[in-house]
Amino acid sequence: MDKVAFVMTLLPGNASEYQKRHDEIWPELIAALKSAGISDYSIFLDKESNKLFAVLKRTDDHDMDRLPLQPIVKKWWAFMSDIMVTNEDNSPVTRQIDRVFHLD
Repeated sequence: MDKVAFVMTLLPGNASEYQKRHDEIWPELIAALKSAGISDYSIFLDKESNKLFAVLKRTDDHDMDRLPLQPIVKKWWAFMSDIMVTNEDNSPVTRQIDRVFHLD
């Protein structure tokens, strides 16, 4: 298992809507994430900066790089594009961050 962390940006005033949409996440999207080898996926919000911090585990043989090709992922990106900073294809603008400390 590999652990990955990244940062995204929520548009101001959308914290409750972001939470609501994730509370109602589509089962098809969950299935796609799990099928790609993703587990233990959490997203945290820093309300002062509107930064979303995401961390997930992925299997060594993960297929995460193929997720952007899946229609359900593209549909989710379009659904979320009105409340997040996104690229032209509606994918969230992400910045991978490096681990500097770990404690088991």
